[in-house]
Amino acid sequence: MKKYLNTSVGRLRLLGLLEGLSLIILVFIAVPVKYMGQNPGLVKAIGPIHGVLFLLFVINAISVSISHQWKFSEVTWKVLISCLIPFGTFYVDRKILSKI
Repeated sequence: MKKYLNTSVGRLRLLGLLEGLSLIILVFIAVPVKYMGQNPGLVKAIGPIHGVLFLLFVINAISVSISHQWKFSEVTWKVLISCLIPFGTFYVDRKILSKI
């Protein structure tokens, strides 16, 4: 855990993990419970948490992109798109961020 907090890329990786987990919980657990179980409570709880993590991930991705001078067409867009796709942040972490 400490290794993640020492660098801006490490913090981005940690945010990616948290954002990815929150998206999976929201899409695959909370939304089905809302519509099949007629209980919106979980979406009301997880939704705002995911929203904050999403915004933090996007802001940090842009910040790291600028500080590391990533080419938008090669790296930045992939990192930004990853947070919109379930399991996307895990893929980008393994294929891109772990190698920086």
